[in-house]
This record gives sequence, structure tokens and C-alpha cells, in this order.
Amino acid sequence: MKKLLILTAILLAGFWGARAQDAVQAAADTTAVAEEPAPQYWKKFVTFDLGFNQTALWNWASGGYNTATLRIGIDGNINYARDLVTWTNRLQLMYGFLWSADKENLLQKSADLMQFESRFGYKTSEASFWKYTADLTFKSQFSDSYDSYKQDEKGMWSGTLKSGLFSPGYLTFGLGMSWDPAPWFSLNISPVTGGFIFCGIPELRKGYGMHLIDPDSDPTVGGNYHSSLFQLGAQVKANLKASVSDILTYETQLILFTDYLNHPFVWNRVNWDNKFGFLVGKYIKLAFDTWLIYDPVVMIAGKDRSEPRQRVQFKEFFSFTFTYTIGQK
Repeated sequence: MKKLLILTAILLAGFWGARAQDAVQAAADTTAVAEEPAPQYWKKFVTFDLGFNQTALWNWASGGYNTATLRIGIDGNINYARDLVTWTNRLQLMYGFLWSADKENLLQKSADLMQFESRFGYKTSEASFWKYTADLTFKSQFSDSYDSYKQDEKGMWSGTLKSGLFSPGYLTFGLGMSWDPAPWFSLNISPVTGGFIFCGIPELRKGYGMHLIDPDSDPTVGGNYHSSLFQLGAQVKANLKASVSDILTYETQLILFTDYLNHPFVWNRVNWDNKFGFLVGKYIKLAFDTWLIYDPVVMIAGKDRSEPRQRVQFKEFFSFTFTYTIGQK
């Protein structure tokens, strides 16, 4: 009887030991499976920027005015990549204003941007840097812009209207190929690019190249012009975005467009944007941005109020910026 009990105890111990070993192995297998992450085809991130500049003067002999500048920016990205297919989407929104003591009760706009870019790509092969692409770009601004401000006897300010919401607006769609040799650089060539320049404010249409509805109508009346201008041509777009070091970043975009319908094989429109960032803390950076535009259909008067003509446009902005990113860059 005693031997039977001992044998039974040994068998039970072996049984439970086997069960325990199976449980440990199953747990290990489960852990091994769980450690294999599911494929992530989407990458989403958004960056928020808040820039501020301020000047204050007290008994300053050489003169000047107290000023304050505030700029808010949002840069959202949603990108998809799977096998040979890629789809990148970027939305940039920016708005800023300037207050100066010499123009009391007036906020002047210093920055205004609404830009959306979307590109669908299909690689020619797994190892190739080339893709067939369809590229869509929309660009405009949020609010009215003025210059040459004047103040009336009641202290109210008025100026010359320069632009407004969707006035102008640019919408382009191109088919071509993209060369992407590195994650931080791409070159897109679209030999077939159609685009519209549109302007909803009648008095601004002439300055943005719109044609008269009736050639015999009065050219000084804004309502006599079409609200949009169609262009068909070729576009080259180069993008570079890189970290020169852990604290210095640089981003640039160059867009060249030639209009087959008017002066073909000449770069009719040039857009060149540059962004420099110098990190001085985890969320603080010094930002220096520049924008250069040349568009022959846009007529711009000189500072001396001379006759409007084709001119190179340039703007720069330097700020002390709070920046925060949500998502995976």
C-alpha cells in the first residue's frame, strides 16, 4: 500500500510538472508572437508652432515704436506606404499679425497661408527610386490683406486691398514621375500639369492676370474680368527636408512652372520656400523662414505707387517659437 501511494505521488508530480512546462512554453510562444508588431502602413504626425516677437522702447533717443508680432502655424502630415504604393498628404496652415504703436487699434497681417499637397505614387519596381505620380496642390490665404493704410478723422484705418480668401487661389494637378533617392529628398517632374488661378474679388482680378469677358468692355471695371484663369503646362517640384545636426533643421521647396499656352519652355512661375530651425530647448526653437515668388501674371505696384508690373516678391520672418509635435515623424 505504501509503495502504491509513493508511485501515485510520483506520477502526479510528473503530470503537474509536464502541465507546468507546457504552460511555460505556451506563454513563451504567446510572448514571441506578441513581440512581432503588426505592419504599420500609415504614419501620422502634426506639428504646432507658436512664434512671438516683441519690441518695447522707453525714452529711446533714436526713436521707434513698440511692436508685437504673433504667428501660429500647423503642419499636419498623413502618409501611406505599402509595397509599391505610396500616398503622401500635407496640410500647412499659418496666420500671424503685427501690432505697432504708430497704428493704434490696428492689427496688420504679417503671415497668412493655406496650403494642401497630396501625391499618389506607384514605384516602377521594389528597388527603384522612380515612381509614377499624380500630384495635387491647393494654395490660398484666410483673410483680406491691405497696404498703404490711412486714418480718417474718426481714427478708423483703411487701406488698399491686395488679396482675400480664395483671392487669389491656386489649384494644380499634374501627372508625371518622381525620383526619391532618400527619405529626405524628392524630385517630381510633371510634364502634364493643369491649373487654375481663381479670384473671387472682382476688383483684384485684373492684377492676378484674369482675362476680360468681352475684349471691348471697360478694362478698369473689375466685374468685366473672368473669375479664373486656366493654365496648362509642365511643373518641376523639388523637396528637401533634413536635420543638419541634432539642433539644426532645414527644409526647402522649389516649384517651377511653365505654361504651354503662354510663353512655353520659359519658367513662368517660380516659388521657393525655405525654413531654418535652431533648437534651443526641447520645445523652443529659433525659426527663420523665407518665401520668394515670381509670377508674371501678377501685376504689383511699386512702393512709390508707380505703374503695376511684373516684380519678384520676397518675404522673410524670424521668430522665437514654441513647437510641439504629436505623432511619429
